[in-house]
This record gives sequence, C-alpha cells and structure tokens, in this order.
Amino acid sequence: MPGSKYNRNPGVPATRVERLLRERGLRKINRGINSGDENLDDEERQEEVATEVANSYGDRCGREDGRPVKQRLLVVANRLPVSAIRKGKDSWSLEISAGGLVSALLGVKQFETKWIGWAGVNVPDENGQQALTKALAEKRCIPVFLDEDIVHQYYNGYCNNILWPLFHYLGLPQEDRLATTRSFQSQFDAYKKANQMFADVVNEHYQEGDVVWCHDYHLMFLPKYLKERNSQMKVGWFLHTPFPSSEIHRTLPSRSELLRSVLAADLVGFHTYDYARHFVSACTRILGLEGTPQGVEDQGKLTRVAAFPIGIDPERFIRALELPPVQEHIRELKERFAGRKVMLGVDRLDMIKGIPQKILAFEKFLEENPHWRDKVVLLQIAVPTRTDVPEYQRLTSQVHEIVGRINGRFGTLTAVPIHHLDRSLDFHALCALYAITDVALVTSLRDGMNLVSYEFVACQDAKKGVLILSEFAGAAQSLGAGALLVNPWNITEVAASIGQALDMPADEREKRHKHNFQHVTTHTAQVWAETFVSELNDTVVEAQLRTRQIPPSLPIKTAVERYLHARNRLLILGFNATLTSLVDSPGRRGADQIKEMELTLHPDLKVPLTILCSDPRTTMVVLSGSDRNILDLNFGDYHMWLAAENGMFLRLTQGEWMTTMPEHLNMDWVESVQDVFEYFTERTPRSYVEVRETSLVWNYKYADVEFGRLQARDMLQHLWTGPISNAAVDVVQGSRSVEVRSVGVSKGAAIDRILGEIVHSKSLATPIDYVLCIGHFLGKDEDIYTFFEPELPCDAPGTTRGKVTESVKTLPEKRSMQKTPGKSGGKPMHGRTNKLSSFSEKRTSGSNSGSCRGGHETAAWREGSSVLDLKGENYFSCAVGRKRSAARYLLSSSEEVVSFLKEMAGACEVGEGQCAYFSRLLGGRRARDYGNAFI
Repeated sequence: MPGSKYNRNPGVPATRVERLLRERGLRKINRGINSGDENLDDEERQEEVATEVANSYGDRCGREDGRPVKQRLLVVANRLPVSAIRKGKDSWSLEISAGGLVSALLGVKQFETKWIGWAGVNVPDENGQQALTKALAEKRCIPVFLDEDIVHQYYNGYCNNILWPLFHYLGLPQEDRLATTRSFQSQFDAYKKANQMFADVVNEHYQEGDVVWCHDYHLMFLPKYLKERNSQMKVGWFLHTPFPSSEIHRTLPSRSELLRSVLAADLVGFHTYDYARHFVSACTRILGLEGTPQGVEDQGKLTRVAAFPIGIDPERFIRALELPPVQEHIRELKERFAGRKVMLGVDRLDMIKGIPQKILAFEKFLEENPHWRDKVVLLQIAVPTRTDVPEYQRLTSQVHEIVGRINGRFGTLTAVPIHHLDRSLDFHALCALYAITDVALVTSLRDGMNLVSYEFVACQDAKKGVLILSEFAGAAQSLGAGALLVNPWNITEVAASIGQALDMPADEREKRHKHNFQHVTTHTAQVWAETFVSELNDTVVEAQLRTRQIPPSLPIKTAVERYLHARNRLLILGFNATLTSLVDSPGRRGADQIKEMELTLHPDLKVPLTILCSDPRTTMVVLSGSDRNILDLNFGDYHMWLAAENGMFLRLTQGEWMTTMPEHLNMDWVESVQDVFEYFTERTPRSYVEVRETSLVWNYKYADVEFGRLQARDMLQHLWTGPISNAAVDVVQGSRSVEVRSVGVSKGAAIDRILGEIVHSKSLATPIDYVLCIGHFLGKDEDIYTFFEPELPCDAPGTTRGKVTESVKTLPEKRSMQKTPGKSGGKPMHGRTNKLSSFSEKRTSGSNSGSCRGGHETAAWREGSSVLDLKGENYFSCAVGRKRSAARYLLSSSEEVVSFLKEMAGACEVGEGQCAYFSRLLGGRRARDYGNAFI
C-alpha cells in the first residue's frame, strides 16, 4: 500500500522484496478448511494444496486509494479438484476433493479463481458435456474434455509411463513396456494434442490481466501454446515432482521441445534449489542457452527460474487434534500400543517411496537390538495405486513377503513388530496416528517434496517425536535441520538412525521439533501460493522493463519503400549467422560441429543477391570477421565489395585484395597468444582455434558449457599475466569465444576506410541517401551501427560515432592503397595515406527544442561534393539474433534476413537492358514480381 513502512515513497514502484514484505504484513491466515476423508499420495496432496491455496490468493498490491484489486487467477492442472459421477443423461453428481473448493468459497470476496482441467470421466455426447460444464460452473471449474484414446496415450502413456519415471530417476521404459502404443512418438503426439486442448479452453475463458498458473509435468507444452496465442499473457509453470539431472533428462527423445516449451513461461517454479539448478543446467547443456542467477536467458528473453517450497495448512491439523473423534482415536491407540514405542510410515505403495528399504532397515535394527523387539512397533500405511500395472503388482507382493517374513521371525502370539495396511485412513484417524507416533520414518528414494513429514510435525506439538527423513526427499532441504537425514539405500545407516531416534533424550527431541514446527507453521501452503503469484506479477513487470530496451522488429515494408525511393543506396551485410544456412541438428547435444564450422551462403539468397548487386544505384558490402578465402568462396560470383577480418582486407569482387590496416600495426603478439590458445584447445574437447591474419579466436561453442567457461576464465588469466600483458591488443569475449585482436580493430573503425575505397572506385553522381546495415556482430563491433547514426546528439559525450569520425583522415587525390593478392604476398603495407575524408555533421536545431536532433540532419564531406545525404528515416541498422544491441531494429534469425532480402529484391526495378537476363533467371517473370513468388 502507498505510504506503508515497506514502500516509503508512494511515487516509486515497490521492489520485489518490498512487495513480499508488504504482502507478508497483510497476510491473514484464517482459512478454516474442512477435513477430508482419505490420505492421498504425496503428489496428489500437493495438487490438493495447490487447489486450496491458489483459490485463496487475491492480488494484494492495492489501488492507489488503498482498496484491494481483484485479480482473476486461472489455475490449470491435469485434474479438477472435483470428481464427477453421471446420474442420468443430463444429470451429474460432483464430489469436492478435500480442502479444495471450500477454501475458494471462503476467499471469494478478495479474488476470483477459476480451475481448468480434466474431470476424470469420458463424456462423448454433447448433451452430457453441456450438463457437466453447467454443473462445474457452479463450483468455479471449467472442464477439458478428453476422449479415451487421448487419456490412454497422454495420461497413462506419456505422463505416467515416460515423464514420471524419468523425473524420478527410474529411466525410460523399453519399447516392449509401452503397452499397446509401442512407440514414444505416438504418446508424445497425444501429449501435445492434449496440451493444445487445454490451451484452447484457457484461451476461450482468458480475459486481459488474468494470471495463468500451469501445474506439473502433464502440461509442459501449455506455456508455449498460450504464449503463441497471446505473448502478453502472464504465465507461470510449477513442477510438483523432482526435475532430474541434465544427464538423465537428455535421454528423453523430446528433451529439447519440452524444455523450450516450458521456457515460454514467465516464471518457472520448483520445490527446491536442486531441481531449479538441474533445469537451468539442462537448458544450458542441451539447448546451449545462457544460465544466469535469475534463470535462463535466450537472446535477451529471460525466463525466471526459482524455488518455491510448498507447505501445508498446519492449522487444519492442529484444530483437528482438538476434535472429540480425534481425541477418542488417540485414546484407543495409546491403549492398543501401551508400553511400546510407535514408529510410523505413511506412503503411496510406489517404487519411489522406498517401502522395502524401510522394512529391511527395521529388520536389521531388530536383529542388532534384541532388547527392542517387544518394545517397538512399526505401523506402515501403504495406499494402493495403479493396481493394474504389473510393476506395482510385483512391488505389492514383495512388500507383503518381507512383512510376513519379519513378523514370523520376530513376532509372538500376542504381538507382531509390523502392522501393515494396504489402504488409506480417514483424516481423523490419520491425525490421531500422527499424534501418538514416537518416530516417523520417511525413506523416499526420490520425492518431489513429501508432505507427510510436514503433517507429522504439525501434529507433534505435544509428543515431540523424531522425524527420520530421506535426503532424497525435497522436504530434506526444509526440515533437514531438525530431522535425522538418511540415505535410504544404506540399510545400516537407517537402522542406526532408528536406534538414535528411539534413544534420543527429551531435550534434544524438543529442540529438533521446535525448529521444524516453526518452519511448518510459517512456510505454509498459503505463503507458497501468494509468493509464487506475487513473483509472477513482478517478473512480468521486470520483463516489460527489459523489453523496452530491446530494439523493435525491423519494419520491412517501410525499409523496402525507403529503398525504392532512394537514389543511391549502401547495403552493409554481415555474414556469419546473417547470410549463412542454418544447420538442422534437432535435439543433438552441441549441434553438428563439422557442418556449422563450414560457413556457406544460404541457398535461397543467390537470386536476391544477384538482383540487388546488379542494380547500379546499389552498393553492397559484405563485412565479416571471416578470412578472405571464405568470402571468396561464397561471394566470388557477385558484384559486391568484400571486407574480410573485420574490414582489415577489402576488395571488389572483380579486383584484388587490398589492406586497410592502420599504419604501424604491431602483430608481434600473435605467436605467443596462439601457443596459449592451442594449449587450452588440447585440454578442452570440441574447442578449436581460428587463425586469421589480424586476429586469433578460441571458440568453445561446442564444448561442455560449464567446463568451457572455466577454461575461458583460466585462459584470460594466462593471457593478461603473460603474452598480452604489455601488448597493444583488445580481448573480445563472445558468448562462447575469446578473440584477441590489435587495439582499435573493429568493424566501426574500419568502415570509414572501406567507404573511402568505395567512393574512390565508384564515381558517385549522387550522394548516398539510404543505408541498410544488418549483422550478427559482437558487442565490440557494434560501433558500426552508430557510425552512420544521424540522430545522435551533437554533444553526446563518449559516443562511438565521435570516436570514429575523429580518426578519419583527409583523402588525397592520388591513391596509394597497397594491394595484397594473397596470403603469400607477405605483410600488408602500412604506408597508405588514402582514407575517407572526415565526416562533419550538419546539425539543425529543432524549432521547439534546443537539442541537435532532427529528421533532416545529414552527414557530409567537408569537401564540395557530398558523399552522404542521409536522413534519419532512411537509415536502418538491424541486429540479427542479438536483442541487446545498439542497432535500431532487430531480426531474430538468418531466416528472417533471407525473407527480407527476398522481398527487397522482388520490389526492385530492373533496367531495360537486364530484363531478358532476369526474365530467364526468374523463369519468365518480371523481377518486380519476384517478391510475390515467395509469398
């Protein structure tokens, strides 16, 4: 709220921390949730909690007048928080899941929440769908109707048979275990189709300003589909299971598609930092993206990744302990197990819960501690799940066999050491069981969070029992300080921990419980939901601020129209990642290195470049960091200027190579730097060195991301303390490369010398009045964009343009450019004095301002004949794939460059003398119709 202690300046937007502190101060935990009647498995509990707390979230930022603002929250999950049973043709009975919609109804005054998901039933007829939709609307739910085949392949197939085992480190199933579908692809196609059906329902009910919160691995494609429809939609995605190591995730055939789809969300949430770290690592190692402390960055677009540990509603359990039915249960259990310590396990009967390991550890404890055999009992609640799956049937038989063997070995006629129940308990009985337990045993082999541990702590304020917790459960990061952490695979360690827990002194038990109880009661499910949605809102605001700094997309139509009306045009094009072909290597780690290292011109550009280069009013320059041989190979057949090695070598394609290097350029550092580069290349697999005549580049694009960064950091330390400590060089760091070049060598610094040669070789009847500069340049070379910028303030301090123009010399009448026919011709000569005469800018003050900006400002020669007559609206600088750029505009990839040049070539007017040639070239069509051929 404005003026609050957490935001002292009402005129300044609150920071994320201020907002979270303010919301914590406004938070009221008063939910009164009705109790349920069965204990669900851990992930089902989390979905229930998500239902419960998301429904009670309201936007608490407030208006300026302090009144709360209602915010619609669309919670999208695989299942709705209700179960539907058909009673007749047009009649449905709805059963509310425990804790779900009750909370929503209690918080209706502060927010409006709608749930979107599958109702869990097949409804093939339209009348039934309409009746169910109407019934669910009263519960603020919106159904997604999935047919039986989609459910079988999407839910039972891809979700439960592929993603769930993989995310829990169980690996992918073999083909013969994929039931009747027999292939990953058919299940994956069904998965995408189901996600699209969810997206269609969301889009149908979405209103501007809504927040969409997607849940779990069932809906990993949903953020992508939603953003494709509406890029302004606020979308968050939360995973309730673990996210595996990148080495596990990369075994998934659809690994890249799933990662990119999730990255479409604004905020991606996980239970623990480990899961978030694994996700970021997968994005960097599999997709080659940049991992940052905030999340994952892809060409300036940041997807925030963070940990949001879920909690429970502890008040629900604390209140339940005071109810008469629960007190009666507690009294009965105490009488039943009088004189014995009670150990408790509550798990879903699943491979990841570690039930066999738990029972075997208990057996070992009884073997090693005979005096405890008649003084301790293990109560194991195993909730059956997926009873029709053979693997689960075998697990059930295994558990029963172990329990029977231990009871037969250590039991008596009046008592057995293990009480095993293959069923769930109602909520009251479960709370009573938690309350009388001395030691809770959670031995999950891999668990997203495990809320059973939270529920046990919430019910132990009187007993203060001990929690033994698997280090592989997400809850270990939250409750690890007060619990005894164990490796469930180490039977001996678990058995020793059981003994430690049973013999633990009362004061130590109280200290451990106090720590965990405080965490459980403060980090509630309500806090989890409010924090996530608050972070999502803030993330969207921050993304909007970043977007303002990203150049807009190139206005192609305007650029082409200006080109057509110009009298003398200059086109400056980069090569790598601008005019090159994309190498298709779907899903392969590190891409296809051999193909990508062979820079080749995009085949679709041959005709457009031929048309543009043949226009006498157009001068084209390809300016690249590549060496001369590569440019000759790709552009030797075109009538254009080639500028190799960042403009240090220049030639017209019909002429010979000339050097534009500054005088007295010292290259003595090359040999020692090359030794360092080769040293690190030998020790960094898949890295390589590019040896050029004026620079050296060490590229680790295809190496392991983390290892490559470490090696680059180490290399820079070697360079600065050794070979280049006293050398006049610049070190240019790319995203995955290190380049060493002489001081002052850049594309912007070379462009004035290049233009001098062009002007001298080509008699200009009219000044250049249109400039197009497109490229994927390093930050060091982006001074080329500002070189032509006619709208920079004339007194702007330290601008690149000022530095460039100050260095330009006067062009004498006699030319002395040193020709260098080839690399064998020795060192380029530096005695040349012919450079483009200095640019001076005619600044015209605006009539309504004192600045030097204006659309009619020009850059011209100091001599009589004008070289540039460039107006601001006729200058188009465009970065390719670099959203953080000094360019005016942006194109996302080389494919968009190809499309743009095609359109420009298609709009060109061709001279009469060339009509016959281009008519044959274009299959009888006029060149002006060329652009339409590609639409």
